[in-house]
Amino acid sequence: MKAVQISVRRLVEFVLRGGSIDSRMTSSDRALEGTKIHQLLQKSAGEEYQAEVSLKLDRTVDGVVFSLDGRADGIINEQTIDEIKTTETVMEEITEDFRPLHWAQLICYGFMLAEKSDLSEVTLQLTYYQVADEEIKQFKRVMSRGEMGVFVDDLLSKYAVWAKMSAAWEMKRNKTIQELAFPYDSYRRGQRELSIAVYRTAVSGENLFCEAPTGIGKTMSTLFPAVKAMGEGKTDKIFYFTAKTITRQVAEDALDEMRRKGLAARSVTITAKDKICFLDERKCEPDHCQFARGYYDRLNEALFDMLGQEEAITRTVVEQYARKYTLCPFELSLDVALFCDAIVCDYNYLFDPVVYLKRFFSEGPGKYTFLVDEVHNLVDRARSMFSATLRKSLVMQVKRQLDKKLHKRLWNAVNAMNKVMVSLNKVLIESGETIHVSKADLAEWNESVLKFTFVAKEWLPQNTQSEAQADVLELYFESLRYVKIAELYDERYTTQITRTHSDLEIKQLCLDPAFLLSEKLKLGASSVLFSATLRPIDYYTNVLGGEEDTSRMVFSSPFEQQNMHLLVADNISTKYQMRNQSLASVVEALAALIAGKKGNYLFFFPSFQYLQNVYELFREKYPEIVVQKQEGAMDEEQREAFLEAFKAGNPETLVGFCVLGGVFSEGIDLRGERLIGAAIVGVGLAQLNPESDLIKDYYNETIGQGFDYAYQLPGMNKVLQAVGRVIRGESDRGVVLLIDERFSASRYRALFPAHWNHAKIVKNTEEITEQVTEFWRNN
Repeated sequence: MKAVQISVRRLVEFVLRGGSIDSRMTSSDRALEGTKIHQLLQKSAGEEYQAEVSLKLDRTVDGVVFSLDGRADGIINEQTIDEIKTTETVMEEITEDFRPLHWAQLICYGFMLAEKSDLSEVTLQLTYYQVADEEIKQFKRVMSRGEMGVFVDDLLSKYAVWAKMSAAWEMKRNKTIQELAFPYDSYRRGQRELSIAVYRTAVSGENLFCEAPTGIGKTMSTLFPAVKAMGEGKTDKIFYFTAKTITRQVAEDALDEMRRKGLAARSVTITAKDKICFLDERKCEPDHCQFARGYYDRLNEALFDMLGQEEAITRTVVEQYARKYTLCPFELSLDVALFCDAIVCDYNYLFDPVVYLKRFFSEGPGKYTFLVDEVHNLVDRARSMFSATLRKSLVMQVKRQLDKKLHKRLWNAVNAMNKVMVSLNKVLIESGETIHVSKADLAEWNESVLKFTFVAKEWLPQNTQSEAQADVLELYFESLRYVKIAELYDERYTTQITRTHSDLEIKQLCLDPAFLLSEKLKLGASSVLFSATLRPIDYYTNVLGGEEDTSRMVFSSPFEQQNMHLLVADNISTKYQMRNQSLASVVEALAALIAGKKGNYLFFFPSFQYLQNVYELFREKYPEIVVQKQEGAMDEEQREAFLEAFKAGNPETLVGFCVLGGVFSEGIDLRGERLIGAAIVGVGLAQLNPESDLIKDYYNETIGQGFDYAYQLPGMNKVLQAVGRVIRGESDRGVVLLIDERFSASRYRALFPAHWNHAKIVKNTEEITEQVTEFWRNN
């Protein structure tokens, strides 16, 4: 078997971890808490201190060749190794045996140094830095090379069982991949070309942006070639990232289809913690949750069982084993992912700077292939993930619950945050502003938030019964995110302070996520970012972290153009200031569209308010038509009920009123007679708002295309996605009506895909009725 590469940190944590999950002990990553402190301590240690020293060790144990690597915080005089740990725990509680895993890590580094420099013994120095009080405590041990070697060999021997199991699985997997043929009898139009492009991207270690319209079979076209590249050793893991549960199901189905053709590959689907938690009230603390209590004591037995029995580790499978071994299902899905070939999950597990998969991405790039589906959604998601907000109301809520004398340190930290907010609020009141924008960060405010996180982390596990516990925990996590985003803050950010009658909100707003996304993509060896609508592709390449020389491909629709009859009613204006005047005209146009054939239709609107206005007038004028509308906050059950009504063979016409960019305008699959038509009212522009205007100003300054990037292009993508609901299969037929005078303007016509070039202009309801009647007569 080939050499097993593993980091010191992962080895120690996997073999020696034990005890419980406790969210109150959750730390931000080392970059958040420790880097600056590490650098400060390393700098003050003198010239004899070598900082951040990379160490490697090749060692054969139980027939397995291990390549162990890590980075020591410091080496002093070439014979003392230093490991720095930042902590919020009070100094009195930090003893020599405070964290055995810290010593284990240090002993590994010590042995690696002894082997490298041929030392008979090494001094091990464990340095704790208490961040709240800025105190230092050090412990030292001297260990012989032999003692350390025995310790390291014991760790490697315990891990060798897992290494051998993984190696045997990899041999089996690769053999089946080499024998695996494309799982369908033939390729659809464009599917072979897309598969070849993805394969070349994975093999060459490059990035690809791709528009692959509905019907090409983009899920199989990306997963199959990525699996093939894995079989040739070009990638170790495939990550399939998406924004929606339904798309994750499609990825699972594609993997299952390949398994039916002989593939042996383990995959896991990671479900959000809130959705998969077994408890009614999610509280990840051992005193509250039996699935968190003693989690690490039972984990490895569960993993061994699961990996021996399962290949498709879906949500149901995760829940089954989690209940069997009394384990947190969310954490179990993350832990089993280390042994899986494909990981299907949400965007945030790569891109979010706080909740990303640290076990894969915190130690630098890996030999991974990233497949990012429905990537048009990533633009807004990325801005959200790279932004952070804190509210004065939450700060005050925490402060009011704290006893100033009993919880003095925490009260002081919260009060310091509140004082800064009070002074900022005063400035806004005096200037008469409700929104203040600053390109610079708020240094004093950021410092107060950082100090709060240190004190809160110490307070939380010591005050489990406090009534303030839940609110302090909420503020703690929101503050951790805020501090993390503050580390990323640069010229692509702005700070927005918003004052309302009852609150003050401070937001670090990411205007341009491209650079941050590109850095995340570098954590893999190759990436394919694709969507059914990625138009214009240069825009998406720019805002999603591509470079000028990044490969990009646009495929045409595999469906016959005449299957969709596309009409443009450019005699109606739906601009915001014209909506009341054109309301009756819109309703008449919609009625004309559905008059041609009884069936199911969807109408899409740029806002809930506009939807409501048209809905009310439509019901008044056409009470015989069965209608239903999307509500502002629909849970999963309500969404499913909405879609369930769209049955093939409904006795009466059914119309669903929906919002552009909402849950029903993309990702849903109503094939055949379940949906025969759609109308899109307006060009999808968001209402003018301060944040979009800031984005517009930023892109005006940087590339001179502010309105395009902030409003027009995101809006038009919503239109393209909504139209894409109508034709889902080769036998589908349907009508689409675009209502707005702007759809005839050149700047919008330039964004029409090639298979829309047969669009017909209609100037009144009579022409709409004539066109749809003629289409259905011939179809």
